[in-house]
Amino acid sequence: MISSLSGVASNGLRPQSPFRSDPNSTASDARPDAAVATATTGGSGIAVSQLQQTKQAKPIAAADDPVLRDLMATNWVMSHGAAASQSFVSDDAPRNTYSQVKVDGKVVATIYNGGSSTMTNDAAAKIGALQDPPGLGGPDLAQWRADNYARLLGGTVEKASTAITQSQWTPHPSGSTTYSKEQLDAAFEAMLAEGRQVTAQLQSSYQYQASQAQAGGKANLTA
Repeated sequence: MISSLSGVASNGLRPQSPFRSDPNSTASDARPDAAVATATTGGSGIAVSQLQQTKQAKPIAAADDPVLRDLMATNWVMSHGAAASQSFVSDDAPRNTYSQVKVDGKVVATIYNGGSSTMTNDAAAKIGALQDPPGLGGPDLAQWRADNYARLLGGTVEKASTAITQSQWTPHPSGSTTYSKEQLDAAFEAMLAEGRQVTAQLQSSYQYQASQAQAGGKANLTA
C-alpha cells in the first residue's frame, strides 16, 4: 500500500531541471553562448574594453570667447540701430516721388527721389534691361530714368511737387557696417549693463509680489 503511494507521488513531481546547481557558477555561465561570443569577439557590438570615459564638458563664458563676444555685440548694435533707422522713410514712399511718366494720360511709371522706380508690366516689357550710368544716384538718376522711360514708352514726364534736387538728397546709410574693436567692446559692456538692469527689475517685481502675497496671508490669518 505504501509502495503504491510512493509511485504516484513520484509520477506527479516536476521533472528534474537540466540545469545543475553549482555554487561556483558565475553570471557568464547563465548567459547564452551567442551573447558571450558577441561580447568577447565583438562580432556585432562594441567590446567593453573599447569604451572610454568622456571628459566632463567645461562651460565657456561668452566674454572668454572673442568670436562669440563680437558676434553678440554686433547683433546687439544692429538690433538697437534698427529702432533708430525706423525714422527713415522708404525710397518708394509717396512723399519721395520725383516724377511720373504718363502715356495717353495714364501713369505707367513712377520714379522716386532716390532713383528707384515702379512701373506697369507692359512698360517694363518695352523698356527691357535698361542699364543705368555708373556712379549715378539720387535725383540725378531719377531724372535720367524719367527721360529715358518717356523716350522708350512714347510718353511724357510730369515732375512731382515732392521732387528734390541732388544737393537736397541724403542717401540712406548702408546696412553692411563694419565696427571697430573698441565699438564692439563698448557694445558688449552696454549689453551686459542692460541685462543687469532687466534682471534687477525682475527681481524687484518678484520681491514686491512676494511681500504682497505674504501680507495678504497674514491678514487672512488674523481675520
